[in-house]
Amino acid sequence: MRSERTGRPSICFVALNAYDALSGRKNIAQMGGAEVQQTRIGRWLVRRGYSVSFVTLDYGQPDGADIDGMKVYKAYKENTGIRSLRFIHPRWTGLWSAMARANAEVYYQRCAGDETGQVALWCYLHRRTFIFAAASDPDCEPSSCALKSWREKTLYRLGLKLANAVTVQTINQQQRMRQKMGIDTVVVRNCGWNIATHSSCVQPLSVGTSKIHVLWLGRISGEKRLELLLEAAAKCPEISFDVVGAPNTMCAYASRVMKCAAAIPNVKMHGQVPHDEIGAYYQRCQVLCCTSAYEGFPNTFLEAWSLGIPVVSTCDPDNVIRDNGLGAVVTDADDIVSSLRKLLQSRDAWSAASRAARRYYQEHHSPEVCLPVFEQVFLEVAG
Repeated sequence: MRSERTGRPSICFVALNAYDALSGRKNIAQMGGAEVQQTRIGRWLVRRGYSVSFVTLDYGQPDGADIDGMKVYKAYKENTGIRSLRFIHPRWTGLWSAMARANAEVYYQRCAGDETGQVALWCYLHRRTFIFAAASDPDCEPSSCALKSWREKTLYRLGLKLANAVTVQTINQQQRMRQKMGIDTVVVRNCGWNIATHSSCVQPLSVGTSKIHVLWLGRISGEKRLELLLEAAAKCPEISFDVVGAPNTMCAYASRVMKCAAAIPNVKMHGQVPHDEIGAYYQRCQVLCCTSAYEGFPNTFLEAWSLGIPVVSTCDPDNVIRDNGLGAVVTDADDIVSSLRKLLQSRDAWSAASRAARRYYQEHHSPEVCLPVFEQVFLEVAG
């Protein structure tokens, strides 16, 4: 269980959708910020001498395959089994079997769901340590809109109760988790990585040119509220809007907003893009826009700030955008329009926000700052 070379504790990330991020496959429908974060943390721990493994879904890959020094164990194939029984078998049984094969001292699972309780219960029964990491604000609410069924809510509450440590991304999440769930937590800031391929920051703003781009990046779903960006884009014909992302599954909402986007000349829909190719979109834009109803601490913010790109957002985790001058906080489409024009029509305003963004990232969210905090939590619970 411990690394034979270093004597350091072993850790297993239970991240069922992480195989694409680990392997670099171009099938990216299930890869989100949580998966990218855990993969990068895992690689950093390997470099630090830890034994690291992952439990993911079964896509036909060899069980126990080594990827960048991390063992990857497969739990189950997503759509196999009898509909009314597959939650127990092969899903629950497959998850526990993969965890047993990983045989780690510490198990880490992120995002509220069934798996939280399942992983926590296995750890409790086998005397292993369990860390749960909240991934977004709804994870801190007892009636989370992300948890649809009684079963999900029950297993999630069980997981929180059995967890040896619970981490959150913001002070606000810490307060909500304590007030609404009765759970004490540790704040571990999301770690950002500079994803640029050619330069450490974007080019200075050129006011009055036709090269002004605003980037929207995310899953096309109701809570991301792409329609706010589209409404703003229709009012700003002088700005080009790039939308990178796709729905996980096509629905009436996604169909409606995508049809609307196609009718706006200055909006370009790029679809889903592999994460290792997104750097080019950041480097072309001058502002990142977020229209979500809620978030945790988005990786997109950190990626943008690492390049000196201001953020105009309807979400402001711990008020860091407002308090540090990292862009603008908005409430509706008209706010987006006025904030974009204020930033993009003044070289001084944009440059000040750009410098502040880069500085804030380096001081609070760079790997050198964040990863030692994660390691400390990990070592404390491992004992």
